[in-house]
Amino acid sequence: MPNYSLNVDGTPQTVQAEVDEPLLYALTDKLKLKGPKFGCGLAQCGTCTVLVDGKPVRSCVTPTSAVVGKPIRTLDGLAKNGQLHPVQEAFVHEQAAQCGYCSNGWIMNSVALLEKTPKPTQAQIKQAFANVQCRCGTQIAIMRAVKRASDTMTPNAKA
Repeated sequence: MPNYSLNVDGTPQTVQAEVDEPLLYALTDKLKLKGPKFGCGLAQCGTCTVLVDGKPVRSCVTPTSAVVGKPIRTLDGLAKNGQLHPVQEAFVHEQAAQCGYCSNGWIMNSVALLEKTPKPTQAQIKQAFANVQCRCGTQIAIMRAVKRASDTMTPNAKA
């Protein structure tokens, strides 16, 4: 089995994996990260989402070998120095989770959206979440959380 050098949450990591082994397994089984989760295994639900080069990627179908040399960001690495990321804070404030299993996908897609489009419209938010699933029905609270995070992350935003 080959070794792969990865940059996960700003930290160099080496993992041993088969050429076609999903990145999700490298992150959860080998690096013991808790953010990305196995949902459908078919890239349809978003629970396994990580950011690769700032873009949301479904780690359940992305081979580990395909992300060598690219920055990978996970939910585990969003908080810094004990301070939650603004999106995480907004999700807590808006109580935008019920069971929480899918939260990784919603949060990582929110971070990608807000870094690309700091003041998204409602239509842009909906489009960013077109392929993220939640069975609990917290989508309205999630939309409020994204708006709250957008206001928090934007310079000169109202408190």
